[in-house]
Order: sequence, then structure tokens, then C-alpha cells
Amino acid sequence: MKQRLILIIALLGALVACNDDAIFEKEMYKNVVALISSDYYNTFEEVVKLTNEEVIIGYVAASVGGTDAPAQDMVIGLEEDSTQLGLYNYSLYDADSTLYAKPLPKDKYEIVEYKITIKAGERSGKTMVRLRPDGLSPDSTYFLSLRATDISGVELNPEKSTILYQVLLENDYASQAENSLYTMTGMVNGMVTAANKELFPLSYNSVRMVAGNETFVSAVDKIKESSIILEVAEDNSVTIKPYGSIQVNQLDGDDKYPNVFMVEDYFGQKTNVFLLSYEYTIGNTTKVMQERVEMQIRN
Repeated sequence: MKQRLILIIALLGALVACNDDAIFEKEMYKNVVALISSDYYNTFEEVVKLTNEEVIIGYVAASVGGTDAPAQDMVIGLEEDSTQLGLYNYSLYDADSTLYAKPLPKDKYEIVEYKITIKAGERSGKTMVRLRPDGLSPDSTYFLSLRATDISGVELNPEKSTILYQVLLENDYASQAENSLYTMTGMVNGMVTAANKELFPLSYNSVRMVAGNETFVSAVDKIKESSIILEVAEDNSVTIKPYGSIQVNQLDGDDKYPNVFMVEDYFGQKTNVFLLSYEYTIGNTTKVMQERVEMQIRN
């Protein structure tokens, strides 16, 4: 009787083990689709290099897991859903809506097809996004908030079924993806001065920076009051313009600060350099600036 009981227990154990193996094998081989993003609130950064073209192409992509690639096409739908953007904003900034990331304006993008197809035998697929980034503020964070939907019996990874598609601007002089911190040395009203300045991309050939030795304050009214635009022409000459209410007057004819942009190359190390001369007025105070603004370029 005892031997019979031991045999029954052994058989039950074997059945359970076989069942566990079958479940594990099924899970291991299962094709599950996920939108491609980071683990940080499912964000994906599209770094957009500004050009003189109106439309720039980006992509939203998906991948499929499992031991083997799918045997047939897998199709998921996409829909715009602000839920994930709301969660992102509230989780990071609580009730301080002045810091919230913004939805990408409707006139700044076009999703060519609201679905992604992963072809049989492949691991990923994508859909095109046409972007019109001109006019986006470098001081704001913009997201296109999307959610994947099942339209062909596809199993979706619930933790990767949303994406916050972020548009980051850059040009040859500055980038939102990295802090474009320049060093400024020169003269203010004939006195030696120095500071660090961050430059922000505006268009393919222009950037914004704080004027002179003013302190940067991250508030819209202060930025407009204290910032200037540097616009680089094809011959690398620079035109200096007001960004907002600041009054600025470009001073040409200075041999040392001739209002030009150049890339210096010393033994393979390249440096962006602006040589600028101008006067600006904030309130009742006018300052005359002669400055060299430079940043080493990463190879």
C-alpha cells in the first residue's frame, strides 16, 4: 500500500512538472507586441535636425517578442490618447501646471497611417510621422501621446502599449537633446566679462541666447526681455535680432568681433565660435557688448 501511494505521488508530480513545462514553453514562444520606447514613462525621443525643408520625417515603431519571429503579419492600430501624458505631468510636477509638458500641436505633425505592420518573419515595424517643427518653442517639452490597439488578434504588452513621442530640436549650433553650453568672454562697456550661456535652436540657421552678461531666468516674460537671436547666413555672417521686447543694435566694423560664426579646428578638436558686437537696452540700462561665444563640438 505504501509503495502504491509513493507511485501515485510520483506520477502526480510528473504530471505537474509536465504541465509547468508546457506553460513555460507556450509563454516562451508567444509573440507579444510592444511599442518601442524607454522605460521612463514610455517616452521616445525623436531628435529632429532642423533644415530649410518644411517637413521632416520621423517614425513610431513597434517590436515583437517571442522565441521565433511571427509566422504571419501582425498589425496593431494607433490612437491618440492623452492619458499617458496626463500621468507623466502629474507624476513629475503634481499640480504645478506651469511645468507641464504640452501636446504636440496638431498643425506640427501628420501620422501617415494609424497602424503598424510587423511582417511575417520580421521583428519590428514602423509608421511614418511627418513633422513641421518650425515655430516650436525650445523652452517647452512636446509629446505626441499614443496608445496601441489590437486590430488583428495581436497580443499587446500592457506595460508597453503607450508611447510619449517627444520632438527635440537641433541645428548646427545648439540642441535640445543636450545642453548647448557655450563659454562667453569679452567686454561689457569696456570692462572685462565672462559667463556661461546656453544656446537654444530656433530654426535651421538661428539660435537664441541671453544678451550680454544678463542672468538667464526660465520664465517666458524674462526670456523675451533679455534674449537675442543670432541668425547665420550662408557666408557665416551673423545678424543679431531681438527675441522679444529687448532693444538690440548690431555694431558692425569691429575687426576683432566682426559678427561672424566660424568653426575652429585645432588638431582635430573643433569648436563653434561666435564673434559678436552689439548694444542692447533693457529698461533704462544700455550695455555695449563685444564677446566671443564658443563651445567644443563632440566628435
